[in-house]
Amino acid sequence: MKKKEEEILGIIPHVIRSGRNDVWIDYDAESDVMYINFRYPPGSVEHSEGENGIVKNFDEAGKLAGFTVREAKRFMKAPEGEKRGAIVRRGVNACCLF
Repeated sequence: MKKKEEEILGIIPHVIRSGRNDVWIDYDAESDVMYINFRYPPGSVEHSEGENGIVKNFDEAGKLAGFTVREAKRFMKAPEGEKRGAIVRRGVNACCLF
């Protein structure tokens, strides 16, 4: 299996542990924003932005419908063999989303 395929498949345990049955992910490379939705079409009606640049999106019933993650590249791990410290933004550890 190719390295890129393995990286993409690495999301599987995170999705399973999240307890969500449906997950849609879109990434806009130009603006470095990732959209993670738990329903399709997303249809969020309310939004709550945290200090960490992650926006929680809620449906009409007030249930969490997904996330909008600004500066998504900050969640990337260092390439194999390269060591980096933890990525921290505004006092929040940015390595864990779920």
